[in-house]
Amino acid sequence: MEGGGARNGSTTGAARTGGSGGDAAGGGGGGSAGNGKPLPPCCVKARAAAPESEAKCHATVVSGWFTEPRSRGGKTSKVQYYNNPMWPGEAHSLKVEKILYQGKSPYQEVLVFESSTYGKVLVLDGIVQLTDKDECAYQEMITHLPLCSIPSPKKVLVIGGGDGGVLREICRHGSVESIDICEIDQLVIDVCKDFFPDLSVGFKDPRVRLHVGDAVEFLRNAPEGTYDAIIVDSSDPIGPAQELVEKPFFDTIARALRPGGVLCNQAESMWLHTHLIQDMLSICRETFKGSVHYAWTSVPTYPSGVIGFLLCAKEGPPVNFLTPANPIEKLEGAMEAGRDIRFYNSEMHRAAFVLPTFARRELEAYCTTIEREQQEETTAEPLKMNIMPNSEILTAS
Repeated sequence: MEGGGARNGSTTGAARTGGSGGDAAGGGGGGSAGNGKPLPPCCVKARAAAPESEAKCHATVVSGWFTEPRSRGGKTSKVQYYNNPMWPGEAHSLKVEKILYQGKSPYQEVLVFESSTYGKVLVLDGIVQLTDKDECAYQEMITHLPLCSIPSPKKVLVIGGGDGGVLREICRHGSVESIDICEIDQLVIDVCKDFFPDLSVGFKDPRVRLHVGDAVEFLRNAPEGTYDAIIVDSSDPIGPAQELVEKPFFDTIARALRPGGVLCNQAESMWLHTHLIQDMLSICRETFKGSVHYAWTSVPTYPSGVIGFLLCAKEGPPVNFLTPANPIEKLEGAMEAGRDIRFYNSEMHRAAFVLPTFARRELEAYCTTIEREQQEETTAEPLKMNIMPNSEILTAS
């Protein structure tokens, strides 16, 4: 879930200031961070209340714990949001072992730290984007839900995705001939290559062509009918990224897709954002004349612990997202390519479209008759699952 997919401007790297908490803070006993700037108040308090080694000296880290920050409201503001207004009143905390990197691009602040339980963590503007432990649930699902729903995809575009995880997963599909990725923030790419090599390995594939710049402008200039699939790994729709959930943006995507081509768009949490999901469904049904569905997956470090995807097919050869037309288990080498698949499989694919009752009630008005029939056919078919002995079940760690 990358930031900055729709913002304009140049992309220059920031100086690295990584190291342990003590190194980042400097050796002085006063309120200096070692670079002439005063320490954030939270770190000053943490130093007074805990040993210096536990104060990691970043605005989001107090006494060794990262917490998604409060927004900076005015003095008279009655409501303060944690993280951002997309999920008021919530914050997720992780114990920090060591800050590995702090920097700032023209678009956002970038933080990487080693956590006690989730491995390395990437944070953009105070919001957790991914962790070593649970990135598989997001990267694999946002990629294979669309690509396994159509036969032999050849040309794929990724919007955002500067960490490289979506690229890694696309590269499992041997039918794919070319992969374009448009990411606005070069710093995110560079940092992930340094600290998340298992994710950024996708950039090494010769089929990948990197475009650093504004995704909206890139799509406007893309030839009509170019792509079999477009994957939008975008930031949350606030500020400049708001246009990524508006009709003009979806119009440019539909134009760039071939008939029967598919879109998979990050679509927030059904626990928190059903009104936003309804708006997106309404826009996409007007824009894409094929099927449109909402799917979801579990990501423990995201707000509410789940994240959703909007799957859309352009008018043309029919696409039934609910059942894989291109099962990954049948793709030669796909399950082990570069790194074993840890989350996605064909059963998870089908299950992703099964919604809780409250979500079905709130979203079913936005389903077409054909989509309802597809849903009924899928849920009527019993899933054939291979039950593994407890001794063979692997953990995610």
